Amino acid sequence: MSNKYLAVVLLTTTLFCYQAEAQKKVKGNSVSPQQKLEQLFNPKSNEILVTAHRGDWRNAPENSLLALKYCIDMGADIMELDLKRTKDGQLIVMHDRTIDRTTNGKGKPEDYTLEEIQKFKLKNGLGRPTSHQIPTFEEMLITAKGKILIDVDKGYEYFDEVVALIKKHNMFDQTIINIDDNTNFESVESKYGKVDPAAVLMPIIRYTDSHADEIVKSYMRHQKTVFQPVFDTDTIKTINDLPVLKKKGYGVWINSLWASLNGGHDDDTAVDENKPDESWGWIIKKGANVIQTDRPKELLEYLKSKKLHQ
Repeated sequence: MSNKYLAVVLLTTTLFCYQAEAQKKVKGNSVSPQQKLEQLFNPKSNEILVTAHRGDWRNAPENSLLALKYCIDMGADIMELDLKRTKDGQLIVMHDRTIDRTTNGKGKPEDYTLEEIQKFKLKNGLGRPTSHQIPTFEEMLITAKGKILIDVDKGYEYFDEVVALIKKHNMFDQTIINIDDNTNFESVESKYGKVDPAAVLMPIIRYTDSHADEIVKSYMRHQKTVFQPVFDTDTIKTINDLPVLKKKGYGVWINSLWASLNGGHDDDTAVDENKPDESWGWIIKKGANVIQTDRPKELLEYLKSKKLHQ
């Protein structure tokens, strides 16, 4: 083999590797969603991921495509969204049981076909109708692909349909599926059949419940599990065991949304009272490597100042 031919082969190989790696990156040379998910399950990683609750709802209608796009632009790692189903069986992104609060329409999502419900307009934070319509879950997945992780909340009753759409778009490595409060892994498989090992599950566990330890143990055989403990007081002894889960390669997600979810270590304490160490700092010390917040911009700034976010 000539030196010239060898040089061409090496150059081609180098370019191929570079392009493959580049495909994992998103705009701004940031870490890809897939890499962020790997960090979540890496016990040696100090990275704390930021989840924007219902998207960037302070600047866009909650659970909207615009709220998702703003999350991507600000550098949030995950957008949390909620699901409902229309009369014709389409999964849409909606938190409430009715569309009254968030749109200029009235009634339940299941009262309308997709075509009918998308004629209504989403409201902004002031309650004013905008030009934006209710998105489908599939539209959110397509928009998010390669750019941001998605957390599916209030979608457990549609588990099979959620999994099918995630598979369709090859996004198991970009999506977290919430499991209803205090539901053990055996109950999930009893209801929906064997869970794909690639699926990332997040059981919500109320740590006031005496069976919390049993529920946690039931998920030990599903390695891609992110635990979401919920506790209204910070004196519960079992929350001190959360760092052990992280050391074993599981994710630990704690909400800073409001005080009843985190024993008083909430967003208001961090931002309005200017005590982020007593809120977000405390949550991090309890082993969380994901924080869900209503203040994603401020949390990102805090984590970067502590060198806990890229």
